Amino acid sequence: MSDAWRLIVRTPGGAEAIEREDIGIPMPGPGELAIRNEAIGINFIDIYYRTGLYPVPLPVLMGSEGAGLVEAVGEGVTGFAPGDRVAYLAKHGSYATHVVADAVRSFPLPDALDAETAAAGLLKGLTAWSLVERCARVEPGQSVLVHSAAGGVGSILVQWLKAIGARVIAHSGNADKAAIATRLGADVSLHGGFDTLAAAVREATDGRGVHAVLDGVGKDGWEPSLASVAKRGIIVTYGNASGPVPPVAPLVLARAGSVFLTRPTLYDWIELPEDRAQGWNRLTGMLESGAVKIEIGQRFPLADAAEAHRALESRKTTGATVLIP
Repeated sequence: MSDAWRLIVRTPGGAEAIEREDIGIPMPGPGELAIRNEAIGINFIDIYYRTGLYPVPLPVLMGSEGAGLVEAVGEGVTGFAPGDRVAYLAKHGSYATHVVADAVRSFPLPDALDAETAAAGLLKGLTAWSLVERCARVEPGQSVLVHSAAGGVGSILVQWLKAIGARVIAHSGNADKAAIATRLGADVSLHGGFDTLAAAVREATDGRGVHAVLDGVGKDGWEPSLASVAKRGIIVTYGNASGPVPPVAPLVLARAGSVFLTRPTLYDWIELPEDRAQGWNRLTGMLESGAVKIEIGQRFPLADAAEAHRALESRKTTGATVLIP
């Protein structure tokens, strides 16, 4: 068997659709880095690609982020050399022992940042930055509702919001996860079903509602989010854990109080070099100061990625999940 291998999906489906494929040691092309993975991040978007919710060309090359050691540098690349420690974003293909990544979407790791933290926190941390500081533009003192507050992105959002002086109302699926959100700094930590959520949020905000809702749940969270947001507030729906949000008529937003709605994707917010630099600087600053801690709740061998997906889909995970080659 080859020393280098990756995980792919030939036909979209359940976790069992993930299969191993042996590959040669990859070599970088112009503008690329060849990297030997030390840790690989898992994100819910990986499941969307695996199931076909987000259609991509087949076979699906699984995974969007990782961290490891540079083994070779392609033509025209500056600022990186073999042996450097890096984290990287790859739209597809990080579930592998070895990868090729674009140098412009690779980031040098500070000495204080280990590979597991970087792999677990790069995509989710940049997502948190884009949601809080770019999409919702949260200001100190504003109230924000965070769904799935003990999850991979949610747990970072809670900490990031507290670091910039916001008031955080967290919502989690059960009491244990609510306790995690409280420990992370949530001012109000709610749990349980969605049917009573909006009333609890209104009570916690003296009836006003929240300036922003950061919602990675999707379909099940839509109505409670709409009922929880203040006039002229914003709903940022960034995930589909319970399925996609149904079509929304603009008049619904008017009746809710001139509410703004956006459905962002991270890559639109890091398209430009200056955006990537700002996001990375903000993220590493948060991590190095200790304002944001990446809590790795689960570690799986790369070969057990299907089990990791099942755990994530069943909402049995807390914090981030990483694969170890």
